[in-house]
Order: sequence, then C-alpha cells, then structure tokens
Amino acid sequence: MLKKYVLTALALLSFSAGALADSKIGFVNSQKILNDAPQAARAKKKIEKDFEKRDQDLQRIAKQLQGLQENLDKNAVTMAESERRAKEREFGELNRDFQRKQREFREDLSQRQNEEMAAIFERVNKIIKQIAEAEKYDIIFQEAVYANPRIDITDKVIKALGDGTK
Repeated sequence: MLKKYVLTALALLSFSAGALADSKIGFVNSQKILNDAPQAARAKKKIEKDFEKRDQDLQRIAKQLQGLQENLDKNAVTMAESERRAKEREFGELNRDFQRKQREFREDLSQRQNEEMAAIFERVNKIIKQIAEAEKYDIIFQEAVYANPRIDITDKVIKALGDGTK
C-alpha cells in the first residue's frame, strides 16, 4: 500500500517536472526598479520639492523649541514664577503644535509616496505584461527569496521604462 503511494507521488513529481521544464519563467526585482527606474527618481525629486517648505518649517519650529528649552534650563532659577510658567506654557503649546505638524507631515508624505509608487508600478505591470506576451513567458514573479539571474528580466523592464516605448 505504501509502495503504491510512493509510486504515485514519484509519477506526479516527474509529470510536473516535465511540465515545468517546458515553461518559461521570469523574475522582476521590484526594489531594483524603485532604485534604478527614471520615473522613481523623478517622483522622489518631485516629492522632495513639494514637501521642502513644510520640512523647513518643521526644522524652524524644532530650533525654536530647542532655544526655548535651553532658555528655560539656563534661566528657570532666576525667572519670576509667572514668567517661568508662561515660558513653560509657550513651550508646551509650541511642542504640541510641532508634534501635530510633524505627524501630519509624515502621514501626507507617506500617502504621497504610496500614490507615486502605485502609479509607477501600474506602468511597470503593463510593461511586464507586454514583455511576457511578446517573449511568451508562462509566469513572471515580482517577489522571490531567490531567483537565478538567468531568469531576471528587471533590466529589460527598466530599459522599457526609460525608453517609454512600452
């Protein structure tokens, strides 16, 4: 009985190995596309430019907070109680405002990056599909623990992105 199962399993393995031998498989490294594709570089520069003013504003507030903290640390002992409380209140309000702006900045930046990457990968997926159809691939993987460089078509995809032909 056990022998029958082993023979069946071996037959299935040899059948699937034969079918796989006739298949054309490809692999695309998504991280390499993000690092090397001209569209990704342009998107990154555009995002940096769009968020530059807000980033500078956050840096300005951070310096202002640091100055207030240093002033409080240095002069708290010599300040009148009411003046010290007013400075601490000012620091607390500015710090809350800073934390809120920083959180909103991170959320907006993350959302914008996700939108830009989604647009890039929409184009990448169209190019991969065109390459797969033109070169008769049976399957193309975008994520893998390991892929033999022989089946890696990432450079073709990046070239097609750069050419704008596909």
